[in-house]
Amino acid sequence: MTQFLFGLVFMEMALTVVLLFGSPLRTLLMLGLDRLKRGQGQLIAATVATTMVVVFSATVYNLLGVQRRLTDATMISPTDQILLANSLLEASLMGFSLFLGILIDRLHYYASELYRLRNHLEETKSKQRDYLEMQGIGSSKTPHQSTKEPTLKKT
Repeated sequence: MTQFLFGLVFMEMALTVVLLFGSPLRTLLMLGLDRLKRGQGQLIAATVATTMVVVFSATVYNLLGVQRRLTDATMISPTDQILLANSLLEASLMGFSLFLGILIDRLHYYASELYRLRNHLEETKSKQRDYLEMQGIGSSKTPHQSTKEPTLKKT
């Protein structure tokens, strides 16, 4: 279980680093995460996360049970020490993995929102440019309008 959790944490750390810095790999990861969040992928991810939370709470409960036994006993057995260290390591790795999962989800959301906002800004700028060009063409076609700016009369 510990080897799997270490692999999971390192994979999630790599995904976080890829999402933080713009690269072609980030684009590929964004597309994969978009597809994962569609359809049944979101349900599967929620089920896996819920299962991890349940296993995490069971590990923490087990850790607290071993710790309670250590405070009651005057002599600490080597088996209890190993159980305590193993439970602590598993709980730490699972908690960190859950945290990184939430971090990846939020990074994906903010990166996709930033992409949408940039596209919307570009569309707005191009529409504004087109509108100003149309206004410029419209005003140049009317020769009877003066190009002088109106001056204010002094009273």
